[in-house]
Amino acid sequence: SDTSRSVGSFKLSYYNEYKSYLRSKMLIKEFRITLPLTVDEYQVGQLHAVAEASKAETGGGDGVEVIKNEPFKDHPEFGSGQYTKKIYHLKYKVPAWVRAFAPAGSLMMMEEAWNAYPYCKTVLTNPDYMGTAFTLNIISWHKADRGELENVHNLPPEKLAKREIVKIDIANDTVKSADYKPEFDPKKYTHERGPLSGNWQETCQPVMTCYKLVECEFVWRLLQTKVENLIMDVEKRLFTNFQRQVFCTHYQWKDLTMEDIRAIEEKTKQELDVQRQKAELKGTTEKSY
Repeated sequence: SDTSRSVGSFKLSYYNEYKSYLRSKMLIKEFRITLPLTVDEYQVGQLHAVAEASKAETGGGDGVEVIKNEPFKDHPEFGSGQYTKKIYHLKYKVPAWVRAFAPAGSLMMMEEAWNAYPYCKTVLTNPDYMGTAFTLNIISWHKADRGELENVHNLPPEKLAKREIVKIDIANDTVKSADYKPEFDPKKYTHERGPLSGNWQETCQPVMTCYKLVECEFVWRLLQTKVENLIMDVEKRLFTNFQRQVFCTHYQWKDLTMEDIRAIEEKTKQELDVQRQKAELKGTTEKSY
């Protein structure tokens, strides 16, 4: 009937307006991580650390599954670079109480990344459960500076007003005891360019900064603010630990080429498939919280 259609139309209009309102409250943070590396060095070091970290976090059914890792060109937004698609299996990466209530599909995340270095865009979603209600966008620029660029991402005024800048010091910021590894402590790194101490970011040479813009969209009423804040805290933790590892393994990857990296990535993909099915649980587990 006309009345039913009118009511349905009103409900849809209200729902869309409410979703738009929630999206207007979306958190936006820009993490700035300065490192004693060149921009070119970081391209190699970052990819090397991703491969090593993936192996360290995969086993017992959980961890990283690489679906695609292939070059792209003539992309309308990114030009040319490397595209990756990964699935993160997280069943035992969360606290037991979360696992007890988590519906099927909710503990599996999909990551797509377009690495057009020194620019990179990463999109994390949960398509099997949350659909379009959850998206985590991470846009990265890598610049040869000390993190002073005011608006490297060219944000419009409305987003710039909401953006919070978070600076990460890989040497002096506190890390969780569950995350701490002495071999990834820049204060104890005795190879080239280490150790880092005091106001090292102001004087180190070479120098570069990762500018990581994180936009978290979790469109569920009542839970939005709590979950988005939790995700931002997790991202800061991940960025801090990962960049410490990149720097403290410089001596391992400094002579590698991009050809070497692609070979390592292919070998790692095969190792991850085996580890995920046969090895014991590794890395971050419910005991890490």
